[in-house]
Amino acid sequence: MVFIFVWLTIVYCPIATWTWGPNGWGGGLGALDFAGGSPVHISSGTASLAIAFYLGKRRGYGTERLAYKPHNTTYVVLGTVFLWFGWFGFNGGSALGANLRAAMACVVTNLAASVGGITWMLWDYRLERKWSVIGFCSGAIAGLVGITPAAGFVGAPAAVAIGFVAGTGCNFATKLKFLFGIDETLDVFASHGVGGMIGSIMTALLAQASVAGFDGTEIDGGWPDHHYIQLGYQLAEIVATTAWSFTITSLICWVMHFIPGLRLRASEESEIVGIDDAYLGEFAYDYVGIDPELRLHRIGSGPTMTSGDVIDGPAMMHEKRHGSAASPEMAPSDSEVTDAPGGGRHDQ
Repeated sequence: MVFIFVWLTIVYCPIATWTWGPNGWGGGLGALDFAGGSPVHISSGTASLAIAFYLGKRRGYGTERLAYKPHNTTYVVLGTVFLWFGWFGFNGGSALGANLRAAMACVVTNLAASVGGITWMLWDYRLERKWSVIGFCSGAIAGLVGITPAAGFVGAPAAVAIGFVAGTGCNFATKLKFLFGIDETLDVFASHGVGGMIGSIMTALLAQASVAGFDGTEIDGGWPDHHYIQLGYQLAEIVATTAWSFTITSLICWVMHFIPGLRLRASEESEIVGIDDAYLGEFAYDYVGIDPELRLHRIGSGPTMTSGDVIDGPAMMHEKRHGSAASPEMAPSDSEVTDAPGGGRHDQ
């Protein structure tokens, strides 16, 4: 809570002010940002990079125990649906009116997300030969991020291009964490930081004064209008936002590090116990005691009885398998049936 308050005050607010404020140097220079490519996405993505450097790597990083696997695919899809729906308000609402420009912003938002999702999924297919729904969701978010600064300045063909470039660029940017040597689990910098940068650059390359004029706004446009200096304005905004967010976020983290009770890094003991148990005293799934890989090592690789088998009884199971009644000798003694990790019982 303290971090968010401080970060919003001295990182986000200055960037938003120089981008959209009436006296902001970014807007005064001529940089275009319709709905928050720099204040929202580049700033937060770069802040995530700074925090990852500060926190360091989790205990066991690089081992199979910390493989990058989605926790719950259903939740990923549900979250993407919420984001995608909300983005229509995020981008369309930035027109500040129910007008043609707002409608176009919603159209290009949907197009960029769709193309971004398909693009990321195809790039992942080349590696796994699987149609990944996680890949599609990741690409959709990348497309949404990429179209954010351009939504009120581009038409449908440009949105397709932005979705493709953002989906491609963010997909390959997920490898940057290995180059930097950081433990950045959710690829926030790759999706939001790099995606916001791509969107800002593509705004310079594809912005049209005619699209901005749907609600009477006058701009010089981008490269389609032969306004080539626009790329320089966008790059200045990108560099300033990245530098400010990374530097100030790092300072906030290290200042809080030396203030009792405000350190963001969990202790190694808390990592071992589990963050939920250490800080909240609760679990997300209270009845999951052990993972399947460890169960194999503890119980052995031979056939085992499940809790359902115990309910049916050994004799019933033998009858099911062999079509005849089982003899009393088939039933194991109490000493041969033990509680197994996770709540079931298994015969020895």
